[in-house]
Amino acid sequence: MPVTTRRVDSVEADYRCYFCFARTIERLIEKHTLTSAEKKALAAEMFSHFHNGASGFSIPVLSREVFRIFRERSGVTDPYEKIKYESNERLLGEYAMFREMIDQSDDPFEVALRLAVAGNIIDYGVSDHHDLEETMENVLKSTFAINHVGRLKRRLAEARTVLYLGDNAGEIVFDKLFIETFHHPNIWYAVRGTPVINDATRKDADQVGMEEVAKVIDNGYDAPSTLPEKCSPSFQQLYNEADLVISKGQGNLEGLIDASRRNIFFLLMVKCNVIADRLGVKKGGFVCTENKPKKEKAG
Repeated sequence: MPVTTRRVDSVEADYRCYFCFARTIERLIEKHTLTSAEKKALAAEMFSHFHNGASGFSIPVLSREVFRIFRERSGVTDPYEKIKYESNERLLGEYAMFREMIDQSDDPFEVALRLAVAGNIIDYGVSDHHDLEETMENVLKSTFAINHVGRLKRRLAEARTVLYLGDNAGEIVFDKLFIETFHHPNIWYAVRGTPVINDATRKDADQVGMEEVAKVIDNGYDAPSTLPEKCSPSFQQLYNEADLVISKGQGNLEGLIDASRRNIFFLLMVKCNVIADRLGVKKGGFVCTENKPKKEKAG
């Protein structure tokens, strides 16, 4: 999915975003039993929002609107509930194996981080099919397209308060392993306020036992991203006061890549050419990069 290029209320869309968004709508509609007429009507309503905002839209905000329409028209609150539960359970079942892999490695911090990045492949907003094992193998032996891992480790040692922005269910298990590895004394883990795609919510955090390694907060908003100005006051306060923000996944990057604050580290697998072009890397690359706020223009 594409990335915001300015503030959330004034965002330029890349032409490639249209095709990606159309596929997202198709996957969502096909997930539930609807008549042909119902599918046609639902698609028309969703695409009307897409068309009306096409001259300047934010994909996270537009995705939120599409899922709101789907929930209202279908009566299904969480269309990915079963998939999310199964993703979490599958990886929880292998938790001990991953823990041993990390602990027996020469660099537990980097191995745990790489596994967390590999988990970012579990994204049903992009695709219904994921080869997690192949991705894990690749991420453990690949050179990162952008590698600020050492810089992140130093920032963690210096930070008094850390805010970790979660992304997808299933992936959240790898986040827990990573947080457990660097063991910061004051870390918060943020999830979405309401179900959207297969993004993690409090229910997922409870399922994987995230409270064992971090304090959990939901952001009070239901976009598949982090848009601080749209989130709850309590989340905004934490976001503004945290010494370090770890932003997991492409969805969160879409909302924060132009953030004015420093000390944000993006961890993700690059899933589309729009993001790849923006970061100056190839699609499929693994990234750990520190945010570089644009300097304000004088005058």
